[in-house]
Amino acid sequence: MTADVTDFLIPDTAVSVAGLTEYIRSLLEQDEQLRQIWVIGEVSSANNHRSGLFFTLQDPDGQAAIKCVVWNGQLPKLMQRPTVGEQLIVLGSIRLYPARGEYQLSVWQALPAGVGLQALRYQQLRNRLEAEGLLDPQRKRSLPSHPQTIAVVTSPTAAAWGDIQKTLRQRYPGLHVLFAPATVQGEQAPESIVKAIERVEKDGRAEVIILSRGGGAVEELACFNDERVVRAVANCTIPIITGIGHQRDESLVDLVADENVHTPTAAAERIVPALADLYNQHQQRVVSLQQAVQRELETADDQLQGLRERLQRLRLDKQVQQQMQALIWQRQKLVQITSVKLQQATQHLEMLRQKLTALDPKAVLQRGYGVVRQEDGMIVRNASELAMGQELVIQLGQGEVKVRVTELIKPPRRQGRQDLHG
Repeated sequence: MTADVTDFLIPDTAVSVAGLTEYIRSLLEQDEQLRQIWVIGEVSSANNHRSGLFFTLQDPDGQAAIKCVVWNGQLPKLMQRPTVGEQLIVLGSIRLYPARGEYQLSVWQALPAGVGLQALRYQQLRNRLEAEGLLDPQRKRSLPSHPQTIAVVTSPTAAAWGDIQKTLRQRYPGLHVLFAPATVQGEQAPESIVKAIERVEKDGRAEVIILSRGGGAVEELACFNDERVVRAVANCTIPIITGIGHQRDESLVDLVADENVHTPTAAAERIVPALADLYNQHQQRVVSLQQAVQRELETADDQLQGLRERLQRLRLDKQVQQQMQALIWQRQKLVQITSVKLQQATQHLEMLRQKLTALDPKAVLQRGYGVVRQEDGMIVRNASELAMGQELVIQLGQGEVKVRVTELIKPPRRQGRQDLHG
């Protein structure tokens, strides 16, 4: 069973927000200690306004800060005008601003108290970085002109992340964006930013990193002057662009980054070109190329016409005709010589063919002769090599004949030869 809101009794002592604020204001502004109090601190930020100078006093350790204002009528009476980085002793009274429920110190007088500790630390760190060459412009790398994958290091709840996403979608749809969330304000911010950068490096896909956060007072941006963050940015293997706040003063991270702009949106615009701009550039290049081709064609036409006129003046066409006639004569002469050589070669070939025919054993056989061979294929040249009953093969001009020796006839004796047996 649920209770209806009407079941609860509203006490008569309940007050409105304005009533509560007025009560707190009366406590603060009527306190004797707070109506006239001296405060010492370091000026961490200062902004001129049409009604006066607004600045922030901060303890050296950055643990506490108070907003202050010097109205225009009081500014000329100050012994020392508040300047960022200086330590001041100010005299004023506490006042409450009801519209925002904030209190501030209305300053009457400001006395110099030396250089602030925060400013001194800033300068010392900057001197060390400069001595190491980390602020040298020569070490800065150029950003990729058309990256396909980028990484963003910022707070997931900050407006900067939304501004960057919106800008990237409008300018370059389809871009692969890696988000590395980090705390960008407070004591945990330096370590968180360093770890986010390390995650992006380890992942290895990003071609460029955007390190950003939205606007804020100087004391809220202290993490970007922290030595751990500065060195992480300086030593990062991936190019980094910073878009930190709307302040005119540059942080140390801005000085060591490869490039820096004043807002997250400007960083996103710097990283990727707008597709519309790319299309216009492409169209301009097409037009320029067409014009260049047209100029080249006109130049080539002019050169061709000049060569034609020069050819006519030198009557080179006549020389070409003479050379062609000479080539025709040479060709005819070559054909004639070649024909004679061919005829001689043909006659010589015919003579060789006749000689070959005369020496060809088959031609002899065609005239009625035969070749007698033994069974082993040996040619029979002497009857004395044969025996009675031996089978022989006679090769004729057309075919072969097998015969058997039935009689051996000795060759007649030659005259003048002596018989050694009587």
